[in-house]
Amino acid sequence: MRQLLVFAERDEAEEVAETLGEWFPELGTPRVVRETLAGEDDAEDAQWLVVAEGLDGAHLARVDALVEEYDGWRESG
Repeated sequence: MRQLLVFAERDEAEEVAETLGEWFPELGTPRVVRETLAGEDDAEDAQWLVVAEGLDGAHLARVDALVEEYDGWRESG
């Protein structure tokens, strides 16, 4: 299942993606993308997403703890 890890800052998203790539090398390094919310007038309010594929339930508690350290959150998608 695809997991979307959401952050306010690009550098936070990139650090988390790098960490996940180190923790789970079999999954590769997750993609970092910018998502502008519908109706956003200010591009600076866009969120940064780490798109992680292939994480199973056993990994999610560890991922959630990492995401929380960076003031982000996880959504299943």
